[in-house]
Order: sequence, then structure tokens, then C-alpha cells
Amino acid sequence: MSNNNLAPEVLLRLEEIVGKSFVHTDIETRNHYGHDETEDYVFPPNVVVKPANATEISQILKLANEFKIPTTPIGARTGLSGGALSIYQGIGLSTERLNKIIEIDEQNLQVIVEPAVITQVLREAVAEKGLFYPVDPSSQGSCWIGGNVAENSGGARAVKYGVTKDYVLNLEVVLPNGEIIWTGANTLKNSTGYNLTQLMVGSEGTLGVITKIVLKLLPTNSHNVLMLVPFFKASQACEAVSAIFRAGITPSALEFMERDAIDWTLKYNNTISIKVDDQVQAHLLIEVDGNYPEILMLEAEKIMTVVEQFEIDEVLFADSDEQKNALWKMRRSVAEAVKSNSIYKEEDTVVPRYVLPELLNGIKKIGTKYGFKSVCYGHAGDGNLHVNIIKGEMSDDNWNTQVPVGIREIFELTVALKGTLSGEHGIGFVQKNFMDIAFTRSHLELMESIKRVFDPNNILNPGKIFPDHLA
Repeated sequence: MSNNNLAPEVLLRLEEIVGKSFVHTDIETRNHYGHDETEDYVFPPNVVVKPANATEISQILKLANEFKIPTTPIGARTGLSGGALSIYQGIGLSTERLNKIIEIDEQNLQVIVEPAVITQVLREAVAEKGLFYPVDPSSQGSCWIGGNVAENSGGARAVKYGVTKDYVLNLEVVLPNGEIIWTGANTLKNSTGYNLTQLMVGSEGTLGVITKIVLKLLPTNSHNVLMLVPFFKASQACEAVSAIFRAGITPSALEFMERDAIDWTLKYNNTISIKVDDQVQAHLLIEVDGNYPEILMLEAEKIMTVVEQFEIDEVLFADSDEQKNALWKMRRSVAEAVKSNSIYKEEDTVVPRYVLPELLNGIKKIGTKYGFKSVCYGHAGDGNLHVNIIKGEMSDDNWNTQVPVGIREIFELTVALKGTLSGEHGIGFVQKNFMDIAFTRSHLELMESIKRVFDPNNILNPGKIFPDHLA
């Protein structure tokens, strides 16, 4: 893949397509759009282009195909797998101007939205009409719906309500050759041919550029109960997760936070005040929701019966919206707190929830073997454990040589436990060379053949998902 500077003719034609004020070649802008939240990587494109609609994107992709120019779709840049990095330079295609909620259909419980709408903005807009969009990544205040679709994002409430793919009904997509298509229909059922909509969800910007999204909505729930359960043993907190489901309860959220995650977050955000006993190793944040408070209290009592079988400290029941918001703020601040504390690498493992204790214990043993510390937290209710590997006092040499070997062992353990490499962050740039752990060569070649059908010139987000040895 060439990374030469773009020809003046290309820049001129880009200006003709989107207008001169939406084509940027200065290094400050290119660097700004050349990174996301993945470690400290910066890969600036040769040019940043900001189209206004699908037609302009179509013309840009036709131009990119004509000149074989790598083109990277760029959203809010909140990703953690390097999916928006322009690793071969070329065109950085920002979708930021496609930022409208086009229609909230209250009769059919659907919404049509453009990709640059902030997830929390959408959730609040439909909530004003008594509707509920459940997908709530920790970065919901800054991430965009388009990126959520591209990565098949989850969040705290995926355990009960599912992830992004469970709400996408139809997509307007610009294919790499510039053709504009709708992938499906605005219906709850569709058994008409291959499911191109779901193929696009989670494809990480490698098969097309999403320009409109049709999402299904739910009626809102009016009540919830939130509790914070402190465990004296982290492995028992993981054991309790499966036990709660086996007792017949499906929480709307069930989050795991290791002790360091809590301590660092409380230090990072001093507006949150929670007393944690010195012996506590981990917490579960558990929520149940619905429309009938008496049923929720019965469910909360049943959860208490389960967790009391383990070694726990006093359970905190959030008794006001203010306290609930404080607990959720603590959970959503963990990633930023870890990032502010040390250089780190974050993995996004996911396993069947019953084997979470085995995964957690294995991660700690691997860390001891390779000399690194890890801080774990995540969406335990669906088996999704975020593993933050902390550089701390490690030498640069060990960080660069030992840690990647340890990460491979973590992924090998995860797959051996019937799990996989990523629950919601995607593969992107940083995990692609671990894909051989989860898939055979036949799997990977089948995926690559799909990529070639959509994008024979490999212009769209190249260098992502597929291992280097297959590239």
C-alpha cells in the first residue's frame, strides 16, 4: 500500500467535491484526526476531508479507487483498537458533518439517525418521547452512533438488552466503489436474502461507509434499583455473576470492578465519595429495572440472598438519583482513571460468564509470569472483562518484548475457555495479529474474500482486522 503524498490533482478534485474549507492538509489538523484513544498511536492521513452527505462520500470513494488511495473513515475517535487510524496515510474521511437525528418514529418505535450523532444525545432525545435506546458504552457522552455500529458496541446494559447489532434494522451505506445502497428493510423481521445489514455491523469501516442508520427502540422503563456489592475475594465476585443468573434474575446491568479500579477512580474523580474497607478486593455494581417497583424489590432481595453466600462487606443500596448517578459516574470513569495513572494496554476479553473466575485467575498468573500488573473491570454480566495491563515501573524493553507474549497467552486462555478476543472494542489495528488464535486460516481467508468482493482495490480502511501475514 503506497503512502506517497497525494497528487495536486487529487486535492483539487477533493476541494471540488466538498468545498475548499472542508479539505485540510495542515499538520495540526492531520495529527488531530490521526489518533483515537488507542494507547499513544498517531497516524496522520495526508489529507482530512469532511463531506456533508452520502453523495459527496460516493464521489470521494470513486476518486480514491481511481488513484488507489487508502481511505480511512474517521468518527469520534473514541475507539480503543485503532480502527480509525490512517496507518497508510491517504484520505482521512471524517463523517462529523453527518450529525442529524432525521426522524423519531413514535408509532413504529424506530429512529433514523446519521452516524455522527453522539450516542448519549440520541438516548436523551428518544427518552424525551418516552422511548429507550439501551446501548450505553462508557464513552456514550462522546462516541458516535456510526462508530457504535462499526464496532458493534455494547455497554453496561448489554447483559439484558443486547448490543448494537440487536437494534440495527437497516443501513444506508456507500460502498468502496461509490455505489450507495440500503442494506435491508425497516422491519423487525427480514428473511430476504443474505443479511447485509448485520454483515456491516462490526465490520470496522472496512466494507463501506455508513451514512444513515435505522434503529429500533423500546418503551422506557420507569424504575430501577441499583446496588454496590463489595467482595473480600475478587474471584468470588466473578463466581457470584453466574450464580445471580442461575437464581432466575436477569439484571439490566452487572458490572465488575477490581480494587485498584475503584481506588484509582476515586482518586481521579474526587467528587465521588465511597468508603471501601481495606480488605475488599472487588465490587459488583448490579441494577435491575422495570415498571413495577414491588417486583424490582423482590428481585433485589433474591440477589441479596445469592451474594450473601459469599464473603462480602455491607451492600450499598443507592437510595436517590444523585447516589445512582454517582455510582454510574464512578464506573464510567474507570477507563480514564487507569489512563491517567500509567501507560497501559487494554484488552477486551469475553468468555461465557461461568468461567469468569478462571479467566481472572489466569490473567493474574500470566501477569506474574511476565512481570506486569493488570487492573480488570468490565461488563461481567455478559462475560466481558476489560484487562488493563499497566506499564508502571516496567522497563521499555520488557514492555515491548514480554508484554506482547503475555497478551498472546491471555488470548489463548480466553479462547480455550470458549471465549474470544473482543467483546465490543473490535480488532482494528492493535489486535489483528492475534486473530490466528481465534480463527483458522480458512476462517480468515473467507473473511478476506468477503473484503475483496466489497473492496477489490483495498482502499477502505486497509491494514485493519486481518493479520499482517495475510495482508
